[in-house]
Amino acid sequence: MARARGGRHRQGKVTMLRHTLVVLTGLLLVSPAGAAAWADAMFEELSKDFGSVPRGSTLTHPFRLTNNTGQTVQIASIRVSCGCVSAMALQGQIPPGGSTVVLAQMDTSRFSGIKNVTIYVQFSQPRFDEVRLWVQANSRDDLTVTPDSLAFGQIKRGSAPSASVTVTFRGNNQAQILGASCESNYVQAKVRELRRDVIEVSYEVTAQLRADAPVGKWYTDVWLTTNNAASPKIRIPLTVEIESALTVSPPTVLLGKVKIGSSVERRVIVRGVRPFKIVDVKGTDELLTAQPSSDEPRTVHVLTVALKGNKVGELTKTLKVVTDLPEESEIEFQAKAEVVP
Repeated sequence: MARARGGRHRQGKVTMLRHTLVVLTGLLLVSPAGAAAWADAMFEELSKDFGSVPRGSTLTHPFRLTNNTGQTVQIASIRVSCGCVSAMALQGQIPPGGSTVVLAQMDTSRFSGIKNVTIYVQFSQPRFDEVRLWVQANSRDDLTVTPDSLAFGQIKRGSAPSASVTVTFRGNNQAQILGASCESNYVQAKVRELRRDVIEVSYEVTAQLRADAPVGKWYTDVWLTTNNAASPKIRIPLTVEIESALTVSPPTVLLGKVKIGSSVERRVIVRGVRPFKIVDVKGTDELLTAQPSSDEPRTVHVLTVALKGNKVGELTKTLKVVTDLPEESEIEFQAKAEVVP
């Protein structure tokens, strides 16, 4: 009988052990590595390799994330594995469907050679989790880019400007740039050799924007491919702010208070990237008119907006200026007035 009781006892231990293994397996399946999928899935990318860059440059990259969880997401903290990198969230709390950016900056003056840094982004809502982002760069003392970026500044849409930088290799007179490409199809990049001597080699890198590049402030990278195994790819950042082909000033014409039976006039300036004609102004009527100063092609037109007050009350109308420009041929502005007794 004692042996029988002992056998049952051993069987009970085996059953408990099997149950414990099942529980542990379940816990592993919902461990942070598996649970982190929801947080990782919010990011467009989890890594950025800046390639070879001149030592001393400051590198910036936005890690974009969109809250697709259906619940409010809260970023609790951000830390980095190296002091050469700083990172911050532009918005800590993200509503469902909202987006923000974790902005990473890397100071290449603080290291030489290849450096890989991890950025830890911790979330407290809808539940605790952590995403690991990483940035990498190859900080080179034998490479210079002057100026350090292709900065176009503000330009008008429809124009096709170009910008150039000089890339210099020191201590390697066999260095060659084999090609240039850009992450954006709106940029065409090309290179030409400027100088080659015993000490250094210099190239001019030129980027030209296409005339149909979209309006807005945007960033991209030009990548150079070289024959140097130590720096096979060189990154040159490009920044540009493209304004509309047409602008109107002021965007809202305040005609003020107009006594009934009287009239008022104001001037509106319409500017374009090249000479254009005003074909029509839509939204006018017999009381509210908008007359251009000229029928000839000009880069600047003056519109005379006039209102006849015949009915007491507030007036808000949207007027659309139609031009013969091939791109963005229309622009709107508002006219506001109050007709008083």
